[in-house]
Amino acid sequence: MTEPVTTLPAGSECPPGAAAFVVLAGGSGTRVGAGQNKVYLPLGGRPVVSWALSWADAVAEVGRVILVIRPQDEAQAKEAVAAAGIRLPVEIIHGGVTRHASEQNALDHLSWPICAGSLQVVAIHDGARPLAGPDLLRTVIQAAAVNGGAVPTLPETDAWAVDEAGRLSPPPAGETLHRVQTPQAFRATPLLEAYAQALRDGTEGTDTSAAMEGRPGVRVVAVPGSHENLKVTFAEDMSRAESLLPR
Repeated sequence: MTEPVTTLPAGSECPPGAAAFVVLAGGSGTRVGAGQNKVYLPLGGRPVVSWALSWADAVAEVGRVILVIRPQDEAQAKEAVAAAGIRLPVEIIHGGVTRHASEQNALDHLSWPICAGSLQVVAIHDGARPLAGPDLLRTVIQAAAVNGGAVPTLPETDAWAVDEAGRLSPPPAGETLHRVQTPQAFRATPLLEAYAQALRDGTEGTDTSAAMEGRPGVRVVAVPGSHENLKVTFAEDMSRAESLLPR
């Protein structure tokens, strides 16, 4: 369960270079109907995923950039990295058969600097979301450093819960339902421990924040998301994303 946060207390910030930015690009994206991985489709003259990678240089807290891909997409991934044109090197690794497994591979790749304490926060982003932007990335990283985890959300004011019998019920008084976005960020050591525990238990969370639920000393908070932070899923999403690109 995420809790809303609006301001960050001083003294707990993530220092420059102490965060890793993991971009997931291991899906197939068949619903977009392009016959290829959607994150490599051209958007504004460059691959979709390159937009996310390009934020790294604008966020001082980011010291490592990891792109998680399918093995068969290696050549396209390298082209996307070149199109991003960032100063930081992008480390390309292969993902797993599920999102959770891909995140596990990324954490295995980062385990040494996490255990050494040089990486304090890990931010994980869906490469099919090209419009989140550096400001939101910086916000979730800093909120995670303070609280333990941070997830951008948008309130779903008209959403009601449906039980197994099909009965509708409104949210309890004082609560609202929210739609979750990425990038999501978490303190690195508890995140590594949570995924190690999931591996021992043979379980997978529905998303990264689910794996962090109940971790001691970790409070996953909600930060304001953006309606422009769309996920490219269908062909019409490409057209909308094109219209929203910064000019």
